[in-house]
Amino acid sequence: MRFKDVFSIIGPAMVGPSSSHTAGAVRIGRVARHLLGDVPERAEIRFYGSFADTYRGHGTDLAIVGGLLDFDTDDLRIPSSLKIAEQLGIEIEFREGKGSIPHPNTARIAARRGEREAVVTASSIGGGNIEVHGVNDFDVKFTAMYPTLLVFHDDRPGMIADLTRILSREHVNIGHMSVDRKGRSGEALTVIDTDSALSDDLIREVAQLPTVRDVRLVDLTGAKGGGSP
Repeated sequence: MRFKDVFSIIGPAMVGPSSSHTAGAVRIGRVARHLLGDVPERAEIRFYGSFADTYRGHGTDLAIVGGLLDFDTDDLRIPSSLKIAEQLGIEIEFREGKGSIPHPNTARIAARRGEREAVVTASSIGGGNIEVHGVNDFDVKFTAMYPTLLVFHDDRPGMIADLTRILSREHVNIGHMSVDRKGRSGEALTVIDTDSALSDDLIREVAQLPTVRDVRLVDLTGAKGGGSP
């Protein structure tokens, strides 16, 4: 089922006009921001389907950029997000995408700061909810409704066991897991939704596991991004 409760259908407190085209878009932008770990210097935003047809009129462009600035769905600065991004020196490029898409309201964000890049493909599925379909060329799925750990690593025997051992020891329950790899013994990505927040110490321990290349955390459940972007 897509929606867990009636509040998932009604949508979050938000700056309108649409839970799908604005609130969901904000969350897609925030996922990219959290994956990048900082304010981007440059972002290419590609809209597909209904997003491509209506993003200007529904403020989807403002919402995505607001998310990249880590604004939450009800942040009154969202209508000014493009102006704020310009003031911060962030280069924003909008494009209309073509081709097969998993949902009519789909966007692909490629955000960069220095040598660090986050590429996210996600859809707004209604009520402000989103589904992430891809991260950095890996086909993985998560909703960002829960704290989400992304571990980039080499594909090797025992990697999942090592991850789950650390989480179990810290009494962190796994709600969902998604794994993709680019080839046997090649680069892989493991995505884990958890029922509780993850400590900095736990993340550092995961980062020190053999063959781990990078660890990133997406957590939209904590304090709102109401501070300075």
